[in-house]
Amino acid sequence: MENITFGDIYNPGQVVFENDRYKHIHYPEMLIRYDSNYIEFKMMPSVAEFIEAANYLTRFHRKYGQKHIKFYFPGNEKPSKELMNHFMKACYEVGYNELYAIQPKQFPNVTNHPDIDTQTVTDTNFQAFLELQYETDLEFGEEFANQKEDLHKRNFLDSHILQILATYKGIPAGSVDVIISEKTAEIDGLSVKEPFRKKGIASRLQKYVMDCFPDRTIILVADGEDTPREMYRRQNYHYLGFKYEVQMVYSSND
Repeated sequence: MENITFGDIYNPGQVVFENDRYKHIHYPEMLIRYDSNYIEFKMMPSVAEFIEAANYLTRFHRKYGQKHIKFYFPGNEKPSKELMNHFMKACYEVGYNELYAIQPKQFPNVTNHPDIDTQTVTDTNFQAFLELQYETDLEFGEEFANQKEDLHKRNFLDSHILQILATYKGIPAGSVDVIISEKTAEIDGLSVKEPFRKKGIASRLQKYVMDCFPDRTIILVADGEDTPREMYRRQNYHYLGFKYEVQMVYSSND
C-alpha cells in the first residue's frame, strides 16, 4: 500500500498563517465548522508553546465571532503527560482519529438487496440528497445545517467530489461524499439515518465507492473512540495511524 498519511485527507480550509511550529487553517465560508478552522502543529508543542498558540487562535476566532478553538497534533504522536494535564485543567475535549485505507478488490462481497438502491447524486435527486443532509445536520443546530447546505451545494459543483445517495424502499436513507484525487478516493461523511441502520446500507454505499474507483486506494478517517472503526476493520481496511486533537467551545457568556 502506498505511503498514505493524514496529509492526504481533504479539507476545504485555507492556510492563513504558518510558522515553524504550526499551520493555521481558516474557512471563511463556514466559520462554524470546527474541522475547517483550527491550528495544526507540525511538531509536538510544549505547554508554553501550546498556550501561546491557543491565545493567538482565540483572538483570531473572536474577531470573526467564532466560539471555538481546535488543535491537531502530529500523526502517531501522543501529547505529553504535561500537555494532557493542561488539557484536563483547562477543560479541553480530547480525542483522536484513526486513518484507514483499502484496495477496492479487498472489500468484502456485498449482495444486492431489492429494497436498497445506491446512486450518484445528479440534478434529478439532488434535492432529496439536500433534504436528507439537512435533517441529519440539524443535530448540530439550525445555523450549522444552513451553512452545511451551502457546502453541499458547492461540493455538487466540484468535479473532484462525488456525492452518493442510498434509498430504502425509495426513501432517502444514507449518503457519502467521495473526494477524488489522482491516486486515492476518500470516503467522507458516511452516514445512515437512524431508522435505516443495521440494514446493510453503509456497506452498500462503500461498495458503490469501490466499484466507481477500482484503480484507486480508498481512504477514510474514523473517530478513534467511535464504533464505526470496528466496522472498517471487519471490512478489511488497513489501519495506518492515529492523530490527536483537542477543542474547546465557549459559552455565549465567555
